[in-house]
Amino acid sequence: MFAEVVGTFLLVFFGCGVVATAVAMAAPVGLFQVAAIWGLGLSVAIYLTGAISGAHLNPAISLAFAMFGDFPARRLPAYWLAQFAGAFIAAAAVYMLFSGAIAAKETELGVVRGAQGSEATAMIFGEFYPNPGGKPLPPEAASIVTTGQAFFAEFLGTALLALAIFGFTHRSNSGAPGALLPLAIGITLTTLIGVFAPVSMAGFNPARDLAPRIFSTIAGWGSLPFTVNGMGWLIVYLISPCLGACAGAAVARGLYRERG
Repeated sequence: MFAEVVGTFLLVFFGCGVVATAVAMAAPVGLFQVAAIWGLGLSVAIYLTGAISGAHLNPAISLAFAMFGDFPARRLPAYWLAQFAGAFIAAAAVYMLFSGAIAAKETELGVVRGAQGSEATAMIFGEFYPNPGGKPLPPEAASIVTTGQAFFAEFLGTALLALAIFGFTHRSNSGAPGALLPLAIGITLTTLIGVFAPVSMAGFNPARDLAPRIFSTIAGWGSLPFTVNGMGWLIVYLISPCLGACAGAAVARGLYRERG
């Protein structure tokens, strides 16, 4: 459990941290830099904790391993608790580092934290669709990316991530990356973020989204993180990744099924 706390903390701290630098300080230039930090952060977390806990770092991946792997289902509650705890602590650490810059950005944009438009900075923690890009969402946002499209983006993105994880780690895959597994998974995440982030911010991880989202409500954004996209916080960012991870794992198991 402690390894899952530490690993998820690292993933979310690096990931949300680079989003904070992009939104509040205009440090990274372009989507690829943000995606690369997410991917490298995941690789670091896996290298550090993989031998201890398996480095799930994601409730959807843990669920998929319980359904299609050899992970005992009785361990799911403990792993989920650890993952959410690590993500929440990471969100708090990011806020402690960047609170001044976030407040300055809100002043620059002329938005009041917790009011309409403050999703421009709330996106440092929780996720929204379409990607606000550090600005208030336009009135036509709901027609740019619908809830159905965002659901499909999170489903397909998580399915592809799970397909890579289960395929890379299957014993019958002679092309598995071996010692470079953490880097291979990190590169996969970077690639997926590059495609899906403009649509749904590419969460693919219920802990990564919900725990920082809850933290943001405590830090002054109030109910806004749970109302901007209606029930999208539940349908798109919690339910969809879990279904997607199981679908990706099922495809991988079919691809590498044992043959007599």
